[in-house]
Amino acid sequence: MSTERVTITLPRDLVDEVDRKERNRSKFIREAIQHELERRRREAVRQSLLTPHPESQETTEWGLDAWVAGLPEGDEDDLLDADAGTEVRWRPGEGWAQVER
Repeated sequence: MSTERVTITLPRDLVDEVDRKERNRSKFIREAIQHELERRRREAVRQSLLTPHPESQETTEWGLDAWVAGLPEGDEDDLLDADAGTEVRWRPGEGWAQVER
């Protein structure tokens, strides 16, 4: 993994606290940045699930059978088992919910 040196400015009391917790400042800051980036990725996925793109929502409303019917001609059985899994639908304000049969 290549590295790059960066210069950041932090309040003295924050640097002092980091120094009390970790001998290697760079390691501590790297781990903190990695943790924050992962938190933001998770939040972005959560937001995406709560507010799906309109085209994605439209596709889910078609249902699995319509999706399979729209596939190119060929042996769909090798691609997808329509009887496997749990059927779900997007419900605005609620999110993904299992379809009751």
